[in-house]
Amino acid sequence: MTTAPHSIRQPSLSIVKDQPEPVEGTVVEHQGESVKPAWIERAKDHVLDNSLYAPWSARGYRNLAARWLEAYRDDHPQMIATAKAERQAAKGDSKAEDDAHDQVWKRRKAYTRHRLIHLGKTAGWSVAGAAGATVGAVTGGLWIDLAMAIAAYTTGIYHGRPDPDAAVEVAAPTPPVPPLSVIEQTDNSFGPEDGQVFMTADQLPECGSPFPIAQARTSQQLAECVLRALIAEGVPVAEVSDVIRLSWGWQCVVRVSEGTPEAIIKVAGDLETRFDLAANGVRPTPLKERRACAVLRLVDRGADPFASAPGLPYRAPKSTSITDKFRIGSSVGGDPLEVSLAGVMGLVVATTGGGKTGILQALAEGTTACYDNITIDLDPHGDGLEDLHDAVRITARTNEQIEAVLLFFFTLSKARARLRKQLGMGRKWKVSKEHPHFTIFFDEFPKASDLAKRLAFELLLVGRKEAVALEIASQGGTKLYLGENMAQMIALKAVGPCKVGDTRAVFGEGSVNEGWQSHRLSPATDTDPKDAGHIYIQGVPGMPDEPIEYKVHEVPSATLRTLATERLEAGLVEPDQDSLDAMAGVDLPEYVEAVYDLEGNLKKEAPVELLTWEQLLKLCGAEPPVGSSVTGLARKVVADATDLMYKAGVDRMRTETLVAKLAEYDPGAYGDMTAESLKELFAEAGVGKPVTLGAMDGLTNPRGFKRDVLARRL
Repeated sequence: MTTAPHSIRQPSLSIVKDQPEPVEGTVVEHQGESVKPAWIERAKDHVLDNSLYAPWSARGYRNLAARWLEAYRDDHPQMIATAKAERQAAKGDSKAEDDAHDQVWKRRKAYTRHRLIHLGKTAGWSVAGAAGATVGAVTGGLWIDLAMAIAAYTTGIYHGRPDPDAAVEVAAPTPPVPPLSVIEQTDNSFGPEDGQVFMTADQLPECGSPFPIAQARTSQQLAECVLRALIAEGVPVAEVSDVIRLSWGWQCVVRVSEGTPEAIIKVAGDLETRFDLAANGVRPTPLKERRACAVLRLVDRGADPFASAPGLPYRAPKSTSITDKFRIGSSVGGDPLEVSLAGVMGLVVATTGGGKTGILQALAEGTTACYDNITIDLDPHGDGLEDLHDAVRITARTNEQIEAVLLFFFTLSKARARLRKQLGMGRKWKVSKEHPHFTIFFDEFPKASDLAKRLAFELLLVGRKEAVALEIASQGGTKLYLGENMAQMIALKAVGPCKVGDTRAVFGEGSVNEGWQSHRLSPATDTDPKDAGHIYIQGVPGMPDEPIEYKVHEVPSATLRTLATERLEAGLVEPDQDSLDAMAGVDLPEYVEAVYDLEGNLKKEAPVELLTWEQLLKLCGAEPPVGSSVTGLARKVVADATDLMYKAGVDRMRTETLVAKLAEYDPGAYGDMTAESLKELFAEAGVGKPVTLGAMDGLTNPRGFKRDVLARRL
């Protein structure tokens, strides 16, 4: 083995390469390479993200087609529709109809001429462009064809590019509003929850047709939905404003350009179809202060505008005055329904299941809480105020009781009319604790006797100024139910579910077109309350007479019974003695007087007797006033006078004759008695003042006392 010479030395082998010197500073990824400008990368990404702008180009040509169609129409269809609406509105006026028909014909002719001109221009430009493109394509070769294709593609992209303003809206969208069909109602959402929007008919886009309201997600969309539906129904709508989103649907203000909002009311049923709402889902309310405007409320299927209304407030016994307002319900817009029944005659009309009893109970709940009011309950068929019975001073159910009560208060009203001047009250009775108000609730009025109806009608004429208010309830408002055409003469009128004839009878012949829609309410069934307790009301003191739907508080029976017990324990209000004493000087209506022949013989008994307050309470089974029991000489003279008449075989005696007979009957007790002292004793006993007796003792119509009246005080 030989060794290589040292001059030929082999290099050392190693798998680790020598490391270069470290470089200080920032390391650039493409250091040493050529880098493309950033705008090129962004442009490339933009092209790829937008699919080579193919959607933009397609959208651009759609936009061009829409512009061509808009120019083709040039508002002529809208002008023709307006002319047709004017022709429809002129129904019944032949001259106006002819003029409107001529206008429709002229506009159609102008539309035809415009379309021919527009099509001619389009055809001319199309032929010129097509000829140029054909020549270029044939003679220019491949590059010319490619340039033309790129130009066409670019034109579509330019006209289809996104609107910068729309991009901003997309970047910051408004919170979505769920469709009406899934809105949840909450207790704290009984009122406005959204902003407002304003849209005129001129701002409405040409393209599009009416659509269901469930598709409206924003106030702007709702305004468009309402405008399209009204225009489709031929309503001359000008604008929609004040759009508000509510827990139960939508509310807005609609202004018409001509006529009145009655045009909206007439097509309310058809609008419900357009909007895809339930029956009574469209509720228009014309505004008094703006004749051209109406509030349009659109209630979702299954929603209840009154679900979040506050309940009945607690009223302690004798905590308020009859002259104060008290809340009995709420409007569909959330406003309180507050009434005062001081001197207010009222009529409540609702069919079976319409909630009459609940309405009367809501009113009586307020009157029985007053320290200056006495509540009376009349009902010839049902249970009247039912659960408030304990807080009612007199409850009358039979014809005898009802007639006696009405005659008593009719006489008291006439007595107060003469008493006001003596007490310095002026032109109407001043209600106070000492001189209280009377509120008489008369339910099931059509089932009352003819005499009771006549007395009630008489009381309606004279009771208001004397603080004797009568509140009548009936299943109908026509003469068939009330016996008189008196519905519109009553101040306060509340109408629930009923027939359309009742709406007109109570609110007037043109009331339906003005927005009074009580006949569209549905009465309750055994399993569904529907619209029971819902009313349209007119004549509320301090409130405008606007056709707004209200719902009266529905109070549980147990709550009413508890309130009635509290008020009974606190003591019921009694009438003032001034009024009771003044009743003695009042002449009774002839139709309630007994009839005698020329010889004084009774031909026809009085159909009803005028009783004293104590006698009236006894007849109706009510508790007598505290300390009103007859004792001492007062009781003795009543008993002796009754016995004396019985033995004499007469049912009445003149005052002077009775004094003389009593002196003979018991000289020791009555020897010094005078007519005035006898009247005082009888007044102490609760008999009352002398009454007219009819012809007797040679006199035409003397005054005295009747045996049956005296007997009731024993």
